[in-house]
Amino acid sequence: MVKMKVVKKAALRKTGAKATKKAAAKAKDKSIISKASQARKKAAATGTGAAQKLVAQLEVAARTALETCLAVKAGETVLVITDEHKREIGTVIWHVAKSLGAEAMLAEIMPRSRNGEEPPAPIAALMAASSVVLCPTSKSLTHTAARREACSHGARIATLPGITEDMMIRCLAADYNAIAERSQRLSVALESGNEVHVTSPAGTDIRLIRGARHAKPDTGFYLNPGEYGNLPAGETFFAPIEGTAQGVIVFDGAMAGVGKVKTPIRIMVRNGVAVEITGGPEAQKLNELIAPLGEAARNIAELGIGTNDRAQITGVILEDEKVMGTVHIALGDNMSMGGTVSVPSHLDGLILQPTVYVDDRMIMEDGKLLVT
Repeated sequence: MVKMKVVKKAALRKTGAKATKKAAAKAKDKSIISKASQARKKAAATGTGAAQKLVAQLEVAARTALETCLAVKAGETVLVITDEHKREIGTVIWHVAKSLGAEAMLAEIMPRSRNGEEPPAPIAALMAASSVVLCPTSKSLTHTAARREACSHGARIATLPGITEDMMIRCLAADYNAIAERSQRLSVALESGNEVHVTSPAGTDIRLIRGARHAKPDTGFYLNPGEYGNLPAGETFFAPIEGTAQGVIVFDGAMAGVGKVKTPIRIMVRNGVAVEITGGPEAQKLNELIAPLGEAARNIAELGIGTNDRAQITGVILEDEKVMGTVHIALGDNMSMGGTVSVPSHLDGLILQPTVYVDDRMIMEDGKLLVT
């Protein structure tokens, strides 16, 4: 009997210890989001200098995104999706959404492994049920079935993959009316012909066929049901007809999933597919990213031209591709742009000082827009 009692007591102590650990873990999880909130409030209330200024600037930028770019109204359901790497930015956006009277929700997901990887099914369902969705995440949710389905249900969506505090403050302070006008003029220019020819001093010489596909101006204004785009915004882009791109692309600015490019990435393109990728460590990294996904990940998915005069090359493609005077070309998924290739990857690369022709008309020379 004594031995059984001792065993029972030991078992009870073990069970109690497990329960205590579970409770502690639960409390820790519960406090994760609140810590960022408390830090924000403390800095705003008692902070001085740089910390206080940073919080105020982030809140102004978040208000621009919500009020100006997405026209959030009191009572609308606003979903903010973030991950551990962008938690503080997500929390600021959530707080500002609440202050506008929205039914604001904050959801944190595990960081995705690549741009275009789907979010968890419950999050996808929540996106489709929301009026407005903002996604400050480390990897892009733009080119996902979840985003497309949510837009089909009328959600207005802004994706902010890889956004940093500096980028958010600087680029959301841009004149979006001017960006919209510039992007729309560029859309008209791109749609004035069928073939787009891009060259650059680094060796790019690529021809792509647009066909009847729309050159979409990414203005930063997502005001109507189903509209979506990046924030920061500022580009005009289209999906070339599959199988038509021919030539050579040299990325010498930046590459999604890689960062700033030191050794240019040279890509040989035949019949719309990147058949050879060479260069230094950056090219090796790009090959590693797309290798598990097959030929679809090598599809020439997009051609875009940056129109944001506040954007800088930082190594974060969200901003890099918006830099005025640059061209970006993407590999992989183009379903979100009216194409036919679906693959959980969309990787943009940046071309510096490009010259661009639409049929026989030059619309950009050495990085200078000629569209008026």
